[in-house]
Parts: sequence; C-alpha cells; structure tokens
Amino acid sequence: MPSNKSVSDAPIVQFTNCRILREHRLQREDLWVREGKILNPEKLFFDEKGSADVQLDCKDSIIAPGFIDVQINGGFGVDFSLATDGFKSGIDLVSRKILSHGVTSFCPTLVTSPPSVYHQVLPQISIRNGGTHGAGILGAHLEGPFISKEKKGAHPEHCLRTFEAGAFQDLLATYGSLDCVRIVTLAPEMKRSGEVIRELTKRGICVSLGHSVANLSQAEEAVQHGATFITHLFNAMLPFHHRDPGIVGLLTSDKIPAGRRVFYGMISDGIHTNPAALRIAHRAHPRGLVLVTDAIAGMGLAPGRHTLGQQVVEIDGLNTYIAGTKTLSGSVATMDTCVRHFQEATGCSVETALEAASLHPAQLLGIEHKKGTLNYDSDADFLMLNDGLYVQTTYIAGEEVWRQDAFSM
Repeated sequence: MPSNKSVSDAPIVQFTNCRILREHRLQREDLWVREGKILNPEKLFFDEKGSADVQLDCKDSIIAPGFIDVQINGGFGVDFSLATDGFKSGIDLVSRKILSHGVTSFCPTLVTSPPSVYHQVLPQISIRNGGTHGAGILGAHLEGPFISKEKKGAHPEHCLRTFEAGAFQDLLATYGSLDCVRIVTLAPEMKRSGEVIRELTKRGICVSLGHSVANLSQAEEAVQHGATFITHLFNAMLPFHHRDPGIVGLLTSDKIPAGRRVFYGMISDGIHTNPAALRIAHRAHPRGLVLVTDAIAGMGLAPGRHTLGQQVVEIDGLNTYIAGTKTLSGSVATMDTCVRHFQEATGCSVETALEAASLHPAQLLGIEHKKGTLNYDSDADFLMLNDGLYVQTTYIAGEEVWRQDAFSM
C-alpha cells in the first residue's frame, strides 16, 4: 500500500457506502477526511500516491453537513439571556447537548435585556471551534432591544430602546462590546436605523430585520443599507397585505441590490408557522430559507414554567407562551425535528431540507467556504442520517462527537 506519510502524518479516514450531499444532490461516493478537513481523493491518489489509513462502512447512510442554528436562546434549563454565575458552564452544557440534534455550530441568542445583562453576558461568550466538548460558537445573536413596541412578542417592553439620541453610540453603550457579536435583530422603521445598519455591516455583523412594523419600502431601504436577514419570518411583523406586503415582501422584491441575497429564518416546528405559510415562503424564495429553532431554556425539559430572559414562560406540549397569556415565546423544537417537519410540510427534496439547516445559514454568515458544505478543503463537520432524516452520528473536524447508540454525552 503506498504511503501518504510524505505529505502529512495525520491518518486519512475513508467513509464508504454512503450518499453524500454535495452540489445540491445526494451523490453515491466516498468521503475522505484528514486533519479535520474534507479531502480531495484525486489529489490524494495522483499527487500524494496516498490511501486511507482507516475505512468506515456507513451502511448506506446519508452524509450531510452539520446543522447551523443562528437563533437559539438556550435549552436544558439554560437561558442565554440570564447573567448567572454558571453562565459559562451553561453554554457548555447546551453546546454539548445539541450535538444529538445534529447542530455542529450555533449563535447563542439573547432576547431584549437591560444593558447590565449584555455587559455581564457578552464578555463570557467566546467564538470557538466545536469538538467533543460541544458545537462550535459562531458569535452571539442579539435580538433586540432596538425593536418595535407593537411587535415586541415575548420581549419585555420596559427594556426596549430607540436610536434617536445617539444612534450607533446608543447601541454600543447598550451592548458594551461587539467583539463576539455575529447578528443583530432590529426594527428598520426606527429613526436613524439606516446609519446603525451601515455601521454594523461595516464591522462584518449581519443585520436582521424583525419584531417590526416596517412597511416594504422601509425594509427595502434597510437592505440597501446592508441588512441581509429576516428574523423568524411572519412572526412579530406586520401580516402580509397585498397593497403593502411589509417585510414579507422582501422575498419577491425587485429592489434588492444586484448580487445580494436576502435570507429569512423560519421556525419550522408546526406551531409558529402554518404549513401553508411555510410552503408559500419556500416557493417564493427557496434559496433564502434558513431553518432556526428559536429554542428556549425549556427545550429538552418537561412542560411547566421556565424563563426567557426577563419573562416567565409556560410550556404546554410544544407550545410556549408568556405565562398567563397566549403570546408565543420561542420554541422547544430541536433542529432535526425542524428539518423533518419542513421536508414533510413542503414536500421538498431531502437535499433542500438539509441545506436549509446547513448551507443557507453558512451563506448568510459568509462562512460557506468552510461550513455548511462538504466541498473539498471545508471543515469536516457532518452528520450521518437515515432515510427518515434522524441523526445517527455527529462529527466535528472529522471526529465522532455523538452517536445514537452510545451513552448520552
């Protein structure tokens, strides 16, 4: 057997008997991994004269990129919007537990909170790679407090803020630091939001439109300033109206700058969005759909009372409400459940459902060269799934980090 040691001492693992999601379709070929990256076998054979050190039979599994959740508020009793002494161990727990849902990277999300919470919590969130310790952290998603009072949803009204006094300086003072921030959700109809969107975009932070009463022209203007995402489409925004479709109209707007794509998050849990609305959005703009869980601390726990930032919420089956109301407040859905529900509700292909939770969020964040894909030289973060899209094994950097039949980690 020819040796591959001339190029690298690292072992080469060959995954055989599988269907790989690559170039938008499932392809029956092997997956080669070395040093945490997807390897091009042709280069290996012809340039290095190398071969596999280990072969793994995947037993006809689907191999897909790891899921990326860009909106998750917590889970398993941990609330990312609470400044507790055990915040770091809490975020570690969630990152470890969501491996079983196929999530290999995520954006811990904070709902509208007082400035003191941002000042205490954000310095404790560090961007890091995933591994046996848990899913990778891509940076925080700050949902609020610069949102509309009319569409606050589960966000506490007394913590809402505006940009009117100092615009971007107000935002900086509220958050304290933007070092670990990846996404900011704001309402684009607010005065001076345009300059804030431009400043955030300049810093490489993704701006999302949500919790808003914006009309379509205000939403289009925000996109022209640099906004690229819509937070949980249909939820906490003006309903679609044929004379002014509001933020929803961005899905088919002809005012989007050339070369720009608007993405939109959808909570595909069977509760937040009727399957017909899910189908309408998907058919109108399939390449922009990003599945998010919007999961709260109660995900993975029994029904009852839990928290979402400053609010008390009640879980009743799969419904989560602000205690004493019928206002929806996040979800308890897992990402793999959302993928299966999306595929079932829309009748889309397996490939499309998997890419909505992997490729599209990676494209939104501009990391599709290394995440959300199984192209050569990308990170070897991937899942083995059965035909029912149930996760069997989760890999990060080519290393098995969770397996269905192993003890829960």
